[in-house]
Amino acid sequence: MESRQLSIQFLGATGTVTGSKYLIRAGGKRVLIDCGLFEGLKQLRLRNWDAPPVDPREVDAVVLTHAHLDHSGYLPLFVKRGFGGPVFCSHATEDICRILLPDSGYLQEEEAEYANRHGYSKHAPALPLYTLRDAERCLGSLRPVGYRDTTDLGGGVRFTLLSAGHILGAAMILLEYRGTSVLFSGDLGRPADPVIVAPAAVEHADYLVLESTYGDRLHEAVDPGTQLAAVINRTVAHGGSVIVPAFAVGRAQQLLYYIHRLKEEQAIRDVPVFLNSPMAADVTQLYRKYQGEHRLTPAECAAMCTAAHIVNTVEESKQLNTRTFPMVIVSASGMATGGRILHHLRAFAPDPRNTILFTGFQAAGTRGAAMMAGATEVKIHGQYVAVRARVESLPNLSAHADYSETLGWLRGFKRPPRQVFLTHGEPVAADALRHRIEEQLRWPCRVPDYLETLRAAGGVTSTVA
Repeated sequence: MESRQLSIQFLGATGTVTGSKYLIRAGGKRVLIDCGLFEGLKQLRLRNWDAPPVDPREVDAVVLTHAHLDHSGYLPLFVKRGFGGPVFCSHATEDICRILLPDSGYLQEEEAEYANRHGYSKHAPALPLYTLRDAERCLGSLRPVGYRDTTDLGGGVRFTLLSAGHILGAAMILLEYRGTSVLFSGDLGRPADPVIVAPAAVEHADYLVLESTYGDRLHEAVDPGTQLAAVINRTVAHGGSVIVPAFAVGRAQQLLYYIHRLKEEQAIRDVPVFLNSPMAADVTQLYRKYQGEHRLTPAECAAMCTAAHIVNTVEESKQLNTRTFPMVIVSASGMATGGRILHHLRAFAPDPRNTILFTGFQAAGTRGAAMMAGATEVKIHGQYVAVRARVESLPNLSAHADYSETLGWLRGFKRPPRQVFLTHGEPVAADALRHRIEEQLRWPCRVPDYLETLRAAGGVTSTVA
């Protein structure tokens, strides 16, 4: 007899902001919400190499909230290990995944080859987690669906995508089974983001799986453009360059928008600006295609797309490291975990005239977190690099709602959930948000553990060890 229960197993994003994966079992179906990579601390990254807690061959479908690698980057390996079903996502997320995932595979191959060539890996040989070919193969599974269109997965299970703000294509997932609903917030955007539209209002869900990245913080009430101008002008006045590790999807485009605006207002000197991420350049062009998902006018969008010189070749990227005149370099990745930004940090971090500018959350165990905590050296490609450059941050550029913005969004519910589960946050942040939700809204709220399974039946939630 078919079980009428719905269960959620937390396969990632518990005790950390990465590795988003939630397994739904209902109506004889197994549906994976998100398929993300673990990043940051080594013990988390090692999970990417382990056999997944669920056999990919037994999963019927994957539904993505958005394209960031901590939500989508495990897909190539999931498919390689036997998953053969559809991967549902928004139209913009499909387009971004077609850029992001092959780039991820290419970078992993490139970094493994570099490690083998220079002999700094503990493994002989160093291997990529997956390859460019693996990534390209998984793209055939993508099935785009529209916002607010309901998709039937069979067995009484269906889902609907709602706009989450955050980045192009980001979605909340409302999953329904036999009168019970579960809402996965994904990464919740900000209500007054200058570029991306606000998250959709939601009136009710029986269960809510909510991100808590900024559960213990408030964004400053200052204009990030003003802060960015101050950093650029101060650094340039000392003859230095500003090196910006930036997420290729979302953050790089915000920076280009502000740089264009600041130059137009003559608030910063007309220094050369380089976008050293072909992937970020490709994503930037998508803003023209998805005009309805952001606040920019067509003219502003066009200006953003031309605000920086695009670095297309490895040779040109290397040449930047030899230049001595002031400039701004925006390059992936946002937490300085890989990619071309590492070569720029090796070249520019030792010089006190320069500034390393972080523009978003830095997960524990990343180089970005270490530098923000005051590290005087960081390990890059097997060697320690001195950090004498000024290290600063622009937290107001974050595309995640802070705790006040999250509570404001929650107050839009007409009826409270039976239970709120807080994920995608480090322990202190998640627990701080739990406390605020319980104290201010009087909603039942808890922080689940890794691999914990929760069953919903008749309004009662039970924990399965």
